[in-house]
Amino acid sequence: MSKILLVTSSPRGDESVSSKIAADLAQALAASTGATIARRDVGQQPIAHLDTVTTAAIRKAPADRTAEEAAAAKTSDTLIEELLSADQIVIGTGLINFNIYSGLKSWIDNIARAGATFRYTAAGPEGLATGKKVYIVLAAAGVYSEGPAAGMNHAVPYLKTVLGFMGMTDIEVVYVEGLAFGPEAVAKALASAESRTAELARAA
Repeated sequence: MSKILLVTSSPRGDESVSSKIAADLAQALAASTGATIARRDVGQQPIAHLDTVTTAAIRKAPADRTAEEAAAAKTSDTLIEELLSADQIVIGTGLINFNIYSGLKSWIDNIARAGATFRYTAAGPEGLATGKKVYIVLAAAGVYSEGPAAGMNHAVPYLKTVLGFMGMTDIEVVYVEGLAFGPEAVAKALASAESRTAELARAA
């Protein structure tokens, strides 16, 4: 049976638009494909940012780690296992200060690991997390998918770059934007996102 990994990152809990739409998309994909959903909420259950012990641990073979390093590497190992076992990845984030939430960045720092999700070769880096479909749900107060503010949207280019580096190049983006422009704009943004979600589920 196929598996969907749903990664949400907003610290806003039930008020989060990105988490809601990402969860709706995961449910729609599951209904369409029969997949199961594994959820990782790094907004409500934050992952510690990399520190001296962790960065040393993930660069060593398991047999060469100290007990402290082995414990530190366990989170990264678990997150990588979740990623590699999934066929589809749904990522939800708000656009904060023109980029992703720091909790989502910490998730990326833990999964982007040489020898696990990518490797260096004589021909250059090679992604190892291949054969996956990725969906990014990005919620924003303004409009950043196009227009004059598009250049300030560093979230989508960054995510496409780092996910592609790990071998995940089949990426769809669902924007939920203009949320600061009043109730009518919010309703329009949600309707557009729901329509896009249904479209992606039908195509899955």
